[in-house]
Amino acid sequence: MANKYNNNERRWLVPSRRAKGYAEERKAKVHQRGPNEGKELDPYNQGLRSGYLLCQSDHAGMYKYRKALSEGKSKTEARAISRRKGKPKN
Repeated sequence: MANKYNNNERRWLVPSRRAKGYAEERKAKVHQRGPNEGKELDPYNQGLRSGYLLCQSDHAGMYKYRKALSEGKSKTEARAISRRKGKPKN
């Protein structure tokens, strides 16, 4: 099965939205979205949801988005910039 996700792109959320969804999944102990919906959480995914390990990517994406908007970019351009991994090429 081919990977349908582009791993070169950051998939960030507003941290409070991700935390809310993860808290719901952690309490239910079941995947509530995606290809594994309805399956029980394995120990790794339980750790992801309780530890909230993806917050650094979320905060980096928000920082890049706000910075691009302050530089006068459109919302579409800012969204594309915020999802780019790594440092910008000048």
